[in-house]
Formats: sequence, structure tokens, C-alpha cells
Amino acid sequence: MGRLLHVLLFVFFSFSLFHGGLSRAVKVKSQVGSEEEWGYVQVRPKAHMFWWLYKSPYRVEQPSKPCQSFFGYKVDLAPQENSTWLKKADLLFVDNPVGTGYSFVEDTEMFVRTDDEAATDLTTLLMELFNRNGSLQKSPLYIVAESYGGKFAVTAGLSILKAIDAGKLKLKLGGVALGNSWISPEDFAFAWGPLLKDVSRLDINGLKKSNSLAEKISQQLKNGQYTDATNTWSQLESVIGDNSNSVDFYNFLLDAGMGPVALTASEFSNGFYSVNRYSRYLSSLRVSPGNGGGDLDSLMNGVIKKKLKIPDNVTWGGQSDSVFSYLAGDFMRPRIAEVDELLSKGVNVTIYSGQLDVICATKGTEAWIDKLKWEGLQDFLSTERSPLYCKDDGATKGFYKSYKNLQFFWILGAGHFVPVEQPCVALDMAGAITQSPAAAEAS
Repeated sequence: MGRLLHVLLFVFFSFSLFHGGLSRAVKVKSQVGSEEEWGYVQVRPKAHMFWWLYKSPYRVEQPSKPCQSFFGYKVDLAPQENSTWLKKADLLFVDNPVGTGYSFVEDTEMFVRTDDEAATDLTTLLMELFNRNGSLQKSPLYIVAESYGGKFAVTAGLSILKAIDAGKLKLKLGGVALGNSWISPEDFAFAWGPLLKDVSRLDINGLKKSNSLAEKISQQLKNGQYTDATNTWSQLESVIGDNSNSVDFYNFLLDAGMGPVALTASEFSNGFYSVNRYSRYLSSLRVSPGNGGGDLDSLMNGVIKKKLKIPDNVTWGGQSDSVFSYLAGDFMRPRIAEVDELLSKGVNVTIYSGQLDVICATKGTEAWIDKLKWEGLQDFLSTERSPLYCKDDGATKGFYKSYKNLQFFWILGAGHFVPVEQPCVALDMAGAITQSPAAAEAS
């Protein structure tokens, strides 16, 4: 029977011309009957990118077939059996850029230094996967990215379109989804102080200090001093931490020292707080007791690495710090113009934002959206929002608006990690983004 005609591409960035070919590809049948494939593509000499494809166990013609697994190994992020996005589409995960996750380089000179270089590598990987697979070519590809991955998503979307137009890539781009994405660092820097002042995590003194550094960042960006702006950004994070008693940059209702992702004083004060926090967050995720317990880092470098037959000399996340260092010159560069270009080319663009996030605050997201030059912007802004609910729960879970090929989801009660913190409404959103033929049947 026919499978879902959609593929969601998840681009991961962990603070976590065509070369070569498929270094390794493995295809297996999972215990629940759905297929998994994974492997490496040498995107450039000595640069190897890892991918992992999960084919949805749902079939449009068999909507009652239950989903029994999430990645084969359960991770306690949320009730996965009820909220896995496999209900809506096949899922393709890619560790991008090279050096993140299981992706690796044999020579440090192969690390990318710009978002555009990362996009080119990703396009090379997709050429290898899609051009030889007629089944995948029938499935629209939706790029879904979170945090800094959103910057990769917009540059990748444009790179993919260029390759399609040139006849080098055989796929249909269904759309791009940007979740709490670092599209305009300047707008986020200016959002932090006012937001935290409004929710009483900063007083007027903290606000003045924050705004002063935001102004410095703005001037550095105008001068093209991108690496200097990155360093000032790290200073701003420290000032925010000092004046808010260490607010959690991923959820302003929490302290950085709360829960399983607490940072030590030295980790908070050494700059690049959010990089440390993101890494600690990922490493802290607990796996189910039936799979041996432990944190995600242990899982990925243990049973998962063994299952995937990852090379012995590759450690999951082992090169992530270097990846960030090499991208320091591009980290603060905005990508608003690239979003504009996607919209002007008719690509469906979805933006979603967690209400409680600080690092990529909704206030900052709305600010950069206002800067779009897209011809439909004013009509989009004047469109009334609609409330979002989930199943039989009468509580408001968020809001939504759409005009032509731009849609925005405001997700209440979630911080930086929307699918984790509000899995039910996030699953509905995934169905809306893809207009999946299983969107109703698999809910």
C-alpha cells in the first residue's frame, strides 16, 4: 500500500560540485515493521555527513495501524507513542554541518565557516539520497530546523532550489519550517532586556546594561565586525545571567541551575552560555529504563553507535565545539533576506515560537518578521489570529495565522524546545505544515 507522500528533513546543529559517494548505507526492518536506513555521504574529501531515515509505519490506506516506536529506542522527551511526527511523514535526520552528531571531518580544514558552505554540503547529501531513489522523489521534502539550525534551513532551502533548477537535484521542496530560529541575532539581542524586564527577571539597571551591549552588537554588525559581535553577544549573556540571578535562556520561568540541565558557575561565566546549556540539555535527556537508562550522550555513544556501526574513531558530538568556533564569523550574520527570497520564490515558510523562550524570544522573531520586504507582509500582519487547541482539552495552546505562503504559530507554555514541551499541539502543527494526507487519520 502507498506510504505517506511527505518527508520531513530535520537539520541538527549541536553546540551539538559533488564529491565522493555513499560511504555506507544500511537498511533494516524495525521491530514494529517500519523501515530505517542510515549511512554516510562524503560531501567533500575528508568530510563525512551522517543521515538517518525513518519511514513512517502509517499508511494512508491503513490509518488505524498503531505507531509503536520512536527511533526504535525511547527517549523520555515526551509521550512519544502519542506524539511522534512519524504519524505525519517519513523523517530524515541529518547531522549538519560536518562535525556535529555523528558527522565528522578527517582534517580540521574541512569544517565549514559559513552557513552557505553548510547548505552546499547538505545539498550534496540530498543529491546522493534522492537522485537514485525514485520513491523519495515522489515525496515533497519539508525542511524542519530549530535554533541555529533555522539559519541553515533558509540557506539550505535556497541552495536546494538552485540545484533543482539546474537539474542537479531531483526532489520537490514542500516548505521550510523555522522553530525558535536564530534568523536575526540583532533583534534577539534587543529583545532579551525588555522581555526579562517585563517578566521581572531584570530591573531597570539590568535593562540598561543589556540594551547598552545590544547597541554595541548592532554597531558591530553595521561595521561588518561579525566575530566581534559574537564576542559581545557572549558578554551580553553573562550580563543577563548576573542581573537575573541566572535566568534560563531557554525558559524564563526557570533558573539556569534548576533541573537536570544545571550549569556550574564556571560554565556560566566562561562565555557562550547558551552553547553550554544546549549541549548540557541534550546530554541530560534520560532514556527509558528498558533501554539501560543513562543520558543521551551515553546512549548515542553506546548502544546506538553499536547498532549503526559508526566508526570507532567517531564520537557523537565529539567535534561540536570546533564546529562552533569555525562558524564564529557567521554566527551573528542575519538571514532575513534569505527568508524574503524563499517567500518571493513561492516556498511555503512556517515560523513557530515558544512563548517562554529567551534566546530566540518571540519578541525578537516578530521584530525580524516586520523587516521582511515580502509583498504579502502587510496583509499577513493585518490577518487575525486563530486559537489553537489540542484534542478534547479546552485550554488555549497557542495561536496561528497564515497569509499566502507564510504561516506563524505562537505556542503557549513552551520555551525553546516546542515539540518537547508541547508535543500534542506540535504534532498538529506538523500535520498543518505538511498538509499530510494522514493529518486527520493519525491524530
